[in-house]
Amino acid sequence: MGSNSFYAMLSRMKYIGRWGLMRCTREENLAEHSLEVATLTHALAAIGNRRLGKNYDAGKLVLCALYHDCSEIMTGDMPTPIKYHNPQIRDSYKEIEHTSNRKLLAMLPDDLRADYESYFEAGFLDEEETKIVKAADKLSALLKCVEEENAGNREFRKARHTTEQAIRDMNLPEADIFLNEFFDSYGLTLDEL
Repeated sequence: MGSNSFYAMLSRMKYIGRWGLMRCTREENLAEHSLEVATLTHALAAIGNRRLGKNYDAGKLVLCALYHDCSEIMTGDMPTPIKYHNPQIRDSYKEIEHTSNRKLLAMLPDDLRADYESYFEAGFLDEEETKIVKAADKLSALLKCVEEENAGNREFRKARHTTEQAIRDMNLPEADIFLNEFFDSYGLTLDEL
């Protein structure tokens, strides 16, 4: 792999399927998920800045969200119950993600690498910023559950309740506002929107 293949590798996100252990009515890929997480991150940052007096750098957060799962281009999507089954698996997988990100970044020419490295590093965001991106990631999963349930797929019922509770347990006002004001519209049909 050459030092100019970074963008070509990123374009392969569309081939990485998600929800491997679940029967889906519509497949979701990593590219779709990354765009949705970036969009939701922007929404949460805007809510924080406009309604809660925060001073988030929305651009920084959105770029971190956009690239948050890029390591999965090389690793595939590891199902959450397995990834977080125990601390040893979790820590090993984090090391694999780090290695995958380093390999991806090595595909950039040296003069461009610095413009991307920070967005791929776990410690780039502070704790509050990290919670925003994590909440957006969980919101994306919740919205997938809603989509599947609306299509008559009962497979996602428990995942929906578990994911929504996990978001509420984050005690993140931005996510609570999003759930209270915007979440219900995801259950509407096109005509109802």
